[in-house]
Amino acid sequence: MNKKTNFDSKKLQEEIISLKKTLLNLSFQKFSGQLEKTSQIKITRKQIARIKTKLSKKNGEENA
Repeated sequence: MNKKTNFDSKKLQEEIISLKKTLLNLSFQKFSGQLEKTSQIKITRKQIARIKTKLSKKNGEENA
């Protein structure tokens, strides 16, 4: 079970990195005036926060 948890954590970390890159690109688009849907920035931030919450819950369960 520990291996699966490590795999899930690794997968979630990779997803966070991907979303952060997306967020960076959205920010550049916003500042250059190319971004039409500025709400995408807020949505991406919330997705990152949700994944980080999942990770912290998993880490808490492992340490308990």
